[in-house]
Amino acid sequence: MNTLQAGDNAPSFNLENQNGETIELSNLLSENQVLVYFYPKALTPGCTVQAEQLRDHKEQLAQYNTVAVGISPDPVKKLKNFETKKELNFDLLSDEDHAIADAFGVWGLKKFMGKEYDGIHRISFLVGQDGKVKHVFNKFKTKEHHQVVIDYLAEQA
Repeated sequence: MNTLQAGDNAPSFNLENQNGETIELSNLLSENQVLVYFYPKALTPGCTVQAEQLRDHKEQLAQYNTVAVGISPDPVKKLKNFETKKELNFDLLSDEDHAIADAFGVWGLKKFMGKEYDGIHRISFLVGQDGKVKHVFNKFKTKEHHQVVIDYLAEQA
């Protein structure tokens, strides 16, 4: 796993969101910087807490000209279910073949309860309007992810 670092160019992407619409990173960057956050699986406890916190703090992110998009290997239908059940207010993107996760360097070997498998590592990237990674968030607890991001944005303001 070769995770992108601050200063690297963010890979462009065109992925379907929970509504079947194609979302392009370049379009998002035309007006905002983007928090691209990768999460393993919709509707699991940690991923739900992380998404709900971003939902509840969307306005704070907007104060720093930042929008969040979540990327997971879940199919569009499951993402729609996640959005509906948890009343999420941002795009969830489907990366079923994990090509974008690979490009960002977040797909790799994981260990859980003594088993090893390939999957998404919970890492987030702040991508500036110039398309470069401004910051990598890789050390946080899921329930504190939003606050770590907001604190960083506040320091940079």
